[in-house]
Amino acid sequence: MKRILSAAFVLVTAVTGYGQGTINFSSFVGSVDAPVTYLGARVTGPQYVGQLYAGATAGSLVAVGSSVAFFAAGTGGEGYIVSPVTVTVPGIAGGATAVVQMKAWASTFASYEAAVAGGGVRGESTTFSIALGGGGVPPGVPANLVGLQAFSLVPEPSTYALLAFGAAALLLRRRKV
Repeated sequence: MKRILSAAFVLVTAVTGYGQGTINFSSFVGSVDAPVTYLGARVTGPQYVGQLYAGATAGSLVAVGSSVAFFAAGTGGEGYIVSPVTVTVPGIAGGATAVVQMKAWASTFASYEAAVAGGGVRGESTTFSIALGGGGVPPGVPANLVGLQAFSLVPEPSTYALLAFGAAALLLRRRKV
């Protein structure tokens, strides 16, 4: 009897795990071509990371999976995250629709939220809906991020302040001449 209960538990756990929807977290795959830029140049290297946020609605987005670094300069993958990673979206079944967003930030911060709180460099894509992959036994292929669009990171507020002070200094100098 214990063996039957143990087998049933393992089966239910496996089917429940397969029931979650999955996403192929890649900003360059198939028809997806969404580089991330900062000050007009594509971001590169481990000093920037990106992470997926997903949920049933735009108001319920939570971080899913782990943050992933961007390709190093000179690799031909500038502006794109390093490698495709399969991300599971908890609470949403494979084949169901989820709202998704990619966020990126300077890796000196532990998370996007920390970058926002600390005034760090960060940015986010628009939200979009996709039908998740996965589900079933064996699980289906993860969904590509069709709908992901290129976006830019914004500088920390102190950079804006420096630009404003510089512009003001130029204007004052011009008036005195």
